[in-house]
Amino acid sequence: MSEAVSQESVLFDTTNGVLTITLNRPKALNALSLEMIRAMAPVLRSAATDPAICSVILQGAGERAFCAGGDVRAVAQAVSGGDMAAADAFFREEYTLNHLLHTYPKPIIALIHGVCMGGGVGLSAHGPLRVVADSLLFAMPETGIGLFPDVGGTWVLNQMPGEIGLYLGLTGARLGAADACAIGFATHHVKDADLPALRSALIEAAPATDAEAEAVIARFDRQRGKSALLAQQALIDRLFAGDSVETILAALEADGSDWAKAQAETLRHKSPTSLKITLEQLRGGKGLDIAAVFVREYRLSQHCMAGPDFREGIRALLIDKDQSPRWSPATLAEVTPTVVESFFAPLPGRELDLSANVALTA
Repeated sequence: MSEAVSQESVLFDTTNGVLTITLNRPKALNALSLEMIRAMAPVLRSAATDPAICSVILQGAGERAFCAGGDVRAVAQAVSGGDMAAADAFFREEYTLNHLLHTYPKPIIALIHGVCMGGGVGLSAHGPLRVVADSLLFAMPETGIGLFPDVGGTWVLNQMPGEIGLYLGLTGARLGAADACAIGFATHHVKDADLPALRSALIEAAPATDAEAEAVIARFDRQRGKSALLAQQALIDRLFAGDSVETILAALEADGSDWAKAQAETLRHKSPTSLKITLEQLRGGKGLDIAAVFVREYRLSQHCMAGPDFREGIRALLIDKDQSPRWSPATLAEVTPTVVESFFAPLPGRELDLSANVALTA
């Protein structure tokens, strides 16, 4: 028996006890909007306790992307128009959904092809089974838009070996499937052409446990290619080991290799504020449980919305597209420890409340 429910931006299909959720904005690379978050959240909550649902598949429509990230342009436009409530709602509800996925009581299988960045990482990285196709393009590019690697990036990036997570969070470097498998973002790697057959096999098997789902995926899993990123880990660990962004930049410049020079140049174009809060986010977030991670990131998100760099980054990258953001403060020296600390300050009366998720998945 198959039951399909269609909404404009998200498609839901339940067949043989498997709920398939399809992000359905292919022209926008399935960028995650508040409408999509609000469509998915109640369906996932209901499925969590529905004995007729055994597992969940997440996928993106079209050939180009799983999900290119959150719809940050819409958020920036809301902030520019003075609608801070909309920005609050977006991050509050997105992080609540991410936390629900992380703590979900049933198998979640993310089938990831094409672009998977930012909000797409938040949808996929928190499930136990993350299947990437050959076409994967992974990144956490938030420091380039005056933000930080959010959606649980504190947890996701800190799971990666050595300083690779910090390197990815600061630079926004892009990875393919082999690298994504090597650093633990992906659990399996398949051909793009095999995704429909894998999806059908999962629905036919109706897995009720992670192990049952993994047994199906294993039939399609392909040999990992060589990871260029892991081959550079010793270098990354040495050059990104500093306790400040300035120290990291100095190490890159002193190294003198073409690769190090390129990373230094990349960092010089990012928001100085974003770089410094990202370093503190990741270093200070090691060992936090997942609820604490999202509470902390929600604070960061709202302080970023109150500052100028997020709006300026979106203007330069997505609106005027001049690629020349005017960051404020403009230099790393101006982003003092006191400034960094202010981004982690509590939000009296409006902290992120995840108690409903905890009750649901307990």
